[in-house]
Amino acid sequence: MHRSIIHLDMNAFFASVEQQADPELQGKPIAVVGASHRTVITTASYEARAFGVKTGMAIWEGKRVCPDLIIVRGDNKKYTHTSSKIIELMQEYTPLVEPFSIDEAFMDVTHSLSLFGSAETIVYQLKARIKHTFGITCSVGIAPNKLLAKLASDMMKPDGLTVIQPDRVGAILEKIPVGDLCGVGKKLQKQLALYFNIHTCGELGRADEERLAKKFGIIGRQLKLMGQGIDESPVVPMEEEEQVKSVGHSMTLPKDIESRDEILRRLLQLSEMVGRRARKYGLAGKTISVYVRLGDFYSNFQKQTTLSTPINLSDDIYQATVRVFDTMGIDQPIRLLGISLSNLYEYQGQQLSLFDSDRKKEQLTKAMDAVNNKLGDFKVTFGSLLDAEEKGSHVISPAWRPSGVRNVGVE
Repeated sequence: MHRSIIHLDMNAFFASVEQQADPELQGKPIAVVGASHRTVITTASYEARAFGVKTGMAIWEGKRVCPDLIIVRGDNKKYTHTSSKIIELMQEYTPLVEPFSIDEAFMDVTHSLSLFGSAETIVYQLKARIKHTFGITCSVGIAPNKLLAKLASDMMKPDGLTVIQPDRVGAILEKIPVGDLCGVGKKLQKQLALYFNIHTCGELGRADEERLAKKFGIIGRQLKLMGQGIDESPVVPMEEEEQVKSVGHSMTLPKDIESRDEILRRLLQLSEMVGRRARKYGLAGKTISVYVRLGDFYSNFQKQTTLSTPINLSDDIYQATVRVFDTMGIDQPIRLLGISLSNLYEYQGQQLSLFDSDRKKEQLTKAMDAVNNKLGDFKVTFGSLLDAEEKGSHVISPAWRPSGVRNVGVE
């Protein structure tokens, strides 16, 4: 029995939500940007895309190709709320719903067909309900597995539905570029062309497995299966996902910074964001990673250290982060900072420190968490952060989930 997998991809999600919220924006070219003054375009409406406006463009680039472009400051809370509600609608058809990002999700409806008749029936109902409830559209793919369902959803946009039947997989993949497969990025696509003269999925499916494995390792064998449209990975609902491997946070700064005081303040802010999420979900970690992007936008640096014992108190994370940062030798203006806590362990209760000063720090942290969990981020915080211009995340990670440790608080 073939599985029946659905991939739902919201069309120009952020822009569509904004157009629905403000009728004056409907039918007009808009670009959604982050909260800072020097952000890039995160999503463009289809009206703007017709002029050549693309995700990742600077605002001035968007304005150059589309002089009438309307710039809209993004509202991440609005997007995460809408995404969560759409996931709830999907769960009415099957418990096997796996968010892929804030605007994409998979459904395994194999065992729901006896109730609803067909996958197409489910899709038509979902599309109509999403349109009626939220005023936005989605493109959907139906296929025997996740790889092909995602490929299918990209074939007809916006507001499309593409079905890949099991007996048509080979014919459909024959001339499709390998870069259209989820997981094959531009770098890998270039390597396949350069070393193997492989350009299409059909060619990849017929490639010599040993040669692929020799060049790409274990992923080489997986690549051949992908070229054949084979994917056995299950649709994993949120509650069954493997424990996350890291808790991280990053921020693009409103302006390049280079003074040590400002850098330390931002690192403290990030440490509190990461620490509070880790504590909320009973996690502590041994490895601290620091990520820096310089003001030229292209130079990136990352370094980490592993401690002898797991930590999750914000001050401990901050102290470790500063030690790592100081070894990086950064002497140029910084555009983005990020930190993550990995090598995670579950912990129960407090860290049970032997020293009175540490016990007081733990008690103070617990009290701060209680207030902030109830009233919102940074309602109680370190004094040096009181005048911080940016107190939230303005970028939603692709790993975002509607609940759990991946549900990052956004502003």
